[in-house]
Amino acid sequence: MFIAVIDSTLMNVAVPAIVSDLDTTVPVVQGAIAIYSLVMAALMLPASKLSSIYGVRRLMQVTLVVYAAGTLLAAVSWSPAVLYVGWSVIEGAASAVLMPLTFTVLVVTYEGKDRAKALGLLAGVNATGAAIGPILGGALTTFASWRWGFALEAVVVAVALVFVRYVSAAPLGQERGSLDLGGTALSVVGATSLVVGFLLAGKFGWLVATRPFVVFGVQFTPFGTSPAVWLIGAGLLAFAVFAQYELRLERVGGSPLVPIRILRNRAFTAGSLTFGARSLVMAGFIFVVPVYLQSGLGYTAFGAGVAMLPFSVGTLLVSTFTTGWRDYVSPKTLIQVGVALMGLGLLLLFERTAPDQTAMSMAVPMAVVGVGVGLLMPQLVNTTLSAVPQTDSSEASGVMNAVGMLGYALGTAVVGAFLLGQFYRGVIDGVLRAGDVTVSAAQRDDLARALQQAAETATASTQQAFVAGLPPAQRDLLDGIFEAAMIGAHRGTLLLLVLLALLTLAASAFIPRDSGRP
Repeated sequence: MFIAVIDSTLMNVAVPAIVSDLDTTVPVVQGAIAIYSLVMAALMLPASKLSSIYGVRRLMQVTLVVYAAGTLLAAVSWSPAVLYVGWSVIEGAASAVLMPLTFTVLVVTYEGKDRAKALGLLAGVNATGAAIGPILGGALTTFASWRWGFALEAVVVAVALVFVRYVSAAPLGQERGSLDLGGTALSVVGATSLVVGFLLAGKFGWLVATRPFVVFGVQFTPFGTSPAVWLIGAGLLAFAVFAQYELRLERVGGSPLVPIRILRNRAFTAGSLTFGARSLVMAGFIFVVPVYLQSGLGYTAFGAGVAMLPFSVGTLLVSTFTTGWRDYVSPKTLIQVGVALMGLGLLLLFERTAPDQTAMSMAVPMAVVGVGVGLLMPQLVNTTLSAVPQTDSSEASGVMNAVGMLGYALGTAVVGAFLLGQFYRGVIDGVLRAGDVTVSAAQRDDLARALQQAAETATASTQQAFVAGLPPAQRDLLDGIFEAAMIGAHRGTLLLLVLLALLTLAASAFIPRDSGRP
């Protein structure tokens, strides 16, 4: 879990160094990050079925070795293509197996309080990885090389392999089944279409195309629409066909990828939807805070990671020491209190956002968000996965994690696009006000999109070189405009995250009151 979480954060902070080292461009490296997420989301459901077919210990051993091969290939990559193969494809595929398998092993190994505590520790490790990733990535990129980040992951894999012998050797399924190839194909098409649609929506618009979409020299904007709406529609259609196919396969006595009886389980379905909504909030939170700290307040990647430590520590401590509270309070209540604390922490961050903001002034709000996540996660995962029979644990874990991955992709697309859109509009407004120029809202949006597109093709160093080449008066003016625009965009994005937290709270309302109780 730790290396899976820090993997993408390592890449995010190392983008400029990788661009320089491999003599490539920012969009190419960002493409590697997108494909990594895409591979994980596409393979999550079929990968979760493997533990019902093969021995768990052998599956984990083989997958860890594959992961190590991928991370070592990424560490020595001499071109972007090699990085894509090692990190995006091999590591992404291995992570798709390991993520649900990690939850499943804990669910089938422990019961009652022990299970809740184990899942609480896992939630804490998740948060710790999210905070340490930027610190580790920033330190390695600054003082050594981004390649060491991938090499050190292989060391963690070696340690994990030592302890795999304590995992059960038997398959989780009572009967050795086979992989549902039809369901696999439909789930891959559905997940791929949805994730690509979400990613493109942030850049090309959700309904109406905000800029031309060109593939292999051919422009694709039918009726002036965004490609996102077609891909998302195709993904939803594929999953509708997937559900019908799985139901028919189950009726004839086959071995479906996802037993429909799991989806008919109210506690599991409501828990999975809440898990996905939480992932949407967390994706936005983990994206927006480091960007704001580095772009708005001038923090390094290392400093941004340190500023997020109260969030990580709060999650780790609370998720570890509050798992027994379910004996006295309904897990649903604990989940909803956790979501409310997340929203409260985000509101406190909104209230304290200012040009003179420091990491110290952010400590309490960050800790409140962490406490909320720590209270929410172990109870939510335990409630969701405990709602299904143990024989369906692997499939249930796959569905829950797949919904989480889709929520993460949607959150990154929505929140990322909103933050950058607000920032560039703020820059345009600041420049126009400084020049006493008035334009229409449509013209301002066109200018903002043009500025965003230009910025996406430049590295931070080229942008700094451009600003440094301006006269002092213009440079001071732009510095003030950039700072004000980033602060305004950050405040607006935090309010959006509060609304998404309310969505999570609404989803949790459908969780049965007594589910997850011992």
